[in-house]
Amino acid sequence: MATAARAPNLFLMTDNGGTVSPSQSRIACVDLLRGSVVAIMAIDHTRRFFTNVPFAPETLSLTSGPLFFTRFVTHFCAPVFFLLAGTSAFLSVSAGKSVAQVSRFLWTRGLWLLLLDFLVIGYAWTFTFPFHHAGVIVALACSMIALSLLVRLSVKWIGVVGTSIIVFHSFLGRAVSTVLGSLSWLMFILFRPGEFWIRPGRSTFLVTFPVVPWFGVMAVGYAFGALLLRKDRRNTIFIFGAVLTAAFFVLRGFHLPGNGISKLSVFPDSAGPWKTGPTLTLSIISFFNTLKFPPSPQFLLMTLGPSLMALAWFDRIAPDKGLARILLVFGRVPLLFYVLHLYLIHAAAVWTALALHQPTAWLLYGGFMLRPLPSGYGHGLPFIYAAWIIFLVLLYFPCNWFMNFKQQHRNWWWLRYI
Repeated sequence: MATAARAPNLFLMTDNGGTVSPSQSRIACVDLLRGSVVAIMAIDHTRRFFTNVPFAPETLSLTSGPLFFTRFVTHFCAPVFFLLAGTSAFLSVSAGKSVAQVSRFLWTRGLWLLLLDFLVIGYAWTFTFPFHHAGVIVALACSMIALSLLVRLSVKWIGVVGTSIIVFHSFLGRAVSTVLGSLSWLMFILFRPGEFWIRPGRSTFLVTFPVVPWFGVMAVGYAFGALLLRKDRRNTIFIFGAVLTAAFFVLRGFHLPGNGISKLSVFPDSAGPWKTGPTLTLSIISFFNTLKFPPSPQFLLMTLGPSLMALAWFDRIAPDKGLARILLVFGRVPLLFYVLHLYLIHAAAVWTALALHQPTAWLLYGGFMLRPLPSGYGHGLPFIYAAWIIFLVLLYFPCNWFMNFKQQHRNWWWLRYI
């Protein structure tokens, strides 16, 4: 396959022609990492639509080891998405595209994702329209638009800006909140999750992925792309990931700064300092229960460190055989996967509920995003994992077809946006 068909990012298409192009294996390893987290992401969404558990897995007083760690493994998804989005922008520049070209693609891509989320993706979550929600796609889109401005700086300064945001975004948020006044709703969009009224007493806007902290991850990902051009990239990336992972254990283990407590009502016991529980399992859960909404520095160390170690390992394996081939396909058409998997899982939940005579109407009018879990609905983890595997098998075929279609029509510019 031609190297130009590779796409080392969740929602960006990168042309790798040019004199400074990364090697095919390097791009494949990024595809494999992205494909892995895309597949893992589907576990959590399958659980959300099919679960019989009415509480969040992070609720320490109620959760179990299997339930929590089913949720925990999906924590790696969003950080990798944002990191690789920035990496893709860097690889586009290193492959010979001008900064102006990359900047234009980033902001147009961001606007396209906002439109897609409003018209297509939001409906997939709830089967209602409109659904006022700023989730991962909205944060990705806004971060791309912001990065379209930042790419005019040097790689070093982009990395400094991204790292500073990750470390200090909570302090910055508190400072900004004092001057917003009547525009306090911007705090939810920019710095912290929550809800605010669009029409008082009638409709609200839910923010789960505030833009600023996640943009910091994307900016760091841009600077990280430089490591992919090194001849010793495998060892360098693995050591870098190991250092981040070790930093997490030090910060978390000694109760050092870098975490927080969730302000979202759906995660009442989320994060905060870890503490010894009545069992070893609950103590381990408490240790790894770091703050995702918004992402704390400890959360990002915990997820990005092992992810970079996995990236170095993926760089050593053949990408076109067995399971790696499946992950490679998902990693090259992730936007299609994202849209299709939401509609497939939601529709399957409706039909399964009908077949088993379980409550169905709630799935047609909001689902778990807008409605409480009704009595008598749902399934346990064995059913959820079996359904997840079936969904991945079904999704492979349209994703594989579309990947081949894109490779056969590389001159169709609009395919870069899908």
